[in-house]
Amino acid sequence: MADAAALATAFGRVLRGAGVPAPVDSVLTFTEALGTLGVDARESVYWAGRATLVHRPEDIATYDRAFAAFWEQRLAMGGAEPEPELVHLTIAVDDGPDDAESDADEAEAGEEPDITLRFSRTEVLRHRDFAAYNAAELHEAQQLMADLRLAGSLRRSRRLVRSRRNRGRIDLRRTVRTALRAEGEAIRTLHLEPGTRPRRLILLIDISGSMETYARALLRFVHAAVAGRQKVEAFAIGTRLTRMTRELGSRDPDVALRKAGERVLDWSGGTRLGDGLRQFNDEWGVRGLARGAIVVVLSDGWDRGDPGVLGEQMARLSRVAHRIIWVNPLKVTPGYAPLARGMAAALPYVDAFVEGHSLAALQELAEEISR
Repeated sequence: MADAAALATAFGRVLRGAGVPAPVDSVLTFTEALGTLGVDARESVYWAGRATLVHRPEDIATYDRAFAAFWEQRLAMGGAEPEPELVHLTIAVDDGPDDAESDADEAEAGEEPDITLRFSRTEVLRHRDFAAYNAAELHEAQQLMADLRLAGSLRRSRRLVRSRRNRGRIDLRRTVRTALRAEGEAIRTLHLEPGTRPRRLILLIDISGSMETYARALLRFVHAAVAGRQKVEAFAIGTRLTRMTRELGSRDPDVALRKAGERVLDWSGGTRLGDGLRQFNDEWGVRGLARGAIVVVLSDGWDRGDPGVLGEQMARLSRVAHRIIWVNPLKVTPGYAPLARGMAAALPYVDAFVEGHSLAALQELAEEISR
């Protein structure tokens, strides 16, 4: 069904680029049809798409040309199901000159507009699984991660600011100063109200062996967050807890990652999430760092320690944190269920359980943080 959904989504975007309306409900119906008929037979896919996606007779010709170009591209990929490249296909229709004489000549010649499929490397990387990245793609992804806006929700501050709603504590100094300009008449009373400030963001990344294929990319995401904001704290959890905020504070990603690598001594080792969270709570979180903060745990949930300890420490953390977001790269796997003992123990205390296997998933994470 996942293959059918990828193909249907890709072709739906191709049609919209060609000017054929393909609403979401029609694409969903197309996906269900492909789930029943399969995606290997050209004729079956063609008629399933024409029956569900084409609603006007004048769109049939455009549909035929778009489908032919789309299917040829699929064959060029060796008959494999569409990769993320196809999901972000754009279609360019060359209608030729705009003058009526040229249009008439084309009509007499029986020529049809050419359809060109174009690929965006950036869009390919956005949807590719981090586990399939090479070194060059990781470097390119680093630049894309720097563009993510990790803006946490706002909280009330103790600092008072000018009130535009004319309520709150009276700002005596400004009120008197304004009255002096009007010969001592307090024509307008000015007020102060509590200001706002962004919540602190705390990132806890699992660097154990089971997370090795994803940790190298997620660490770059953590660096982009630390380097881009002032109130971000970063910790690594393996067999021990290691604070990396200072090391990842450098704007140069190569320098930051090198310093973090020197700081963390238990890369690709075992996982003791419960013990790591207990150390975080005792030394940092409950003592004030996590109070009112947004805590993001990046882990697959595999824990060699006692799951009861992890559940207990998650409960402690949930009592002081504003929100807890758990990012699991394995969540995208078809049929995934949080059956790992650590994941099952932590899930009751999680406010949001999201994917983290690609740049697109991290974009959704950024939106979840700001929600």
